[in-house]
Amino acid sequence: MFRGKSSPLFWWRDPGFLSRLLIPSAKLYSYFAARNMRTRIPLEIDLPVLCIGNFTLGGSGKTPVVISFAQTAGKLGYKPGILSRGFGGSFLDGAHVVDINKDSACFVGDEALLLAEYGTVVVSHNRYIGARLLKKIGCDLILMDDGFQSRRLYPDYALLVVDGMRGFGNGKVFPSGPLRAPLITQFCYTDSILVIDCGKKLPEIPGIPVFYAILVPLANGEVENKRFLSFTGIGNPKKFFRSVKVLGGMIEQERIFPDHHFFREFEVKDIAENARLNDLHIATTAKDYMRLRVNGLYRFLDKLIVFDIHVDFKSSNFCEKILEEVISRYKGRMRDGDLA
Repeated sequence: MFRGKSSPLFWWRDPGFLSRLLIPSAKLYSYFAARNMRTRIPLEIDLPVLCIGNFTLGGSGKTPVVISFAQTAGKLGYKPGILSRGFGGSFLDGAHVVDINKDSACFVGDEALLLAEYGTVVVSHNRYIGARLLKKIGCDLILMDDGFQSRRLYPDYALLVVDGMRGFGNGKVFPSGPLRAPLITQFCYTDSILVIDCGKKLPEIPGIPVFYAILVPLANGEVENKRFLSFTGIGNPKKFFRSVKVLGGMIEQERIFPDHHFFREFEVKDIAENARLNDLHIATTAKDYMRLRVNGLYRFLDKLIVFDIHVDFKSSNFCEKILEEVISRYKGRMRDGDLA
């Protein structure tokens, strides 16, 4: 599975030479990915489970959606537990409750640390083991961040997030394109789709409800009319750069690093020196900032402004309605289990 590098540009364009060159590998990957989704029987846990996933590799805006659901669930009186694989971290075995005061992004991953600001987070490569730990520590609702294609934990509802500016890319399966499995197979297990920042026309999706949202940029400082050196290591850096401009900032320099990149001291010092010489403010994302906390590298960056995003759902009470459906399906699953 593709991780740790920025996604290839040809994934997001009409199929060309490189995409066609990789078709034999893609066919093999596609076969096994589809077979896994069709034949694996996911384990069930006696808690309601909402899976928030995506069809493609690379950033889709999924993390702020998980945060929105965690916040909504808390307001509704639930104690949500967020289940993460801990991408980018070194944690490998069992399951671990994330402690934002003790854990580093190196260990649990940047996304897990960011999510831990909004709810209890467990990182585990085995989603079922992670879910059991969340239940043990008192959570009564599970938000599964990704894990849709692996089918290791049964979701009562699967919401798939699509970056509306990228869509499904070139429509090809990895490594020929960004799809994690054939679309027709993924659609079979999808309950609804959330398109964020719609800009690219999506192919027809029969029988699956489609909802829409936009990402609203936020920053921890004044942005308007400031000149920036902007740097990031996320799946879709263009979205971050667009956020800086939407808030009125002017980007003079861009630095793009691989997805989930752990910055080294010389890289951070180079950014700081370039910003100083050109009298620029420095901009990065909340995810990148979590990785800059490793070894305190953020201390080298004067005039640093951290950017985040909030999801504005077009459908009123979107999260509440989805959670109601999750609970309803969970109760039905429990009744069916009692009658079996």
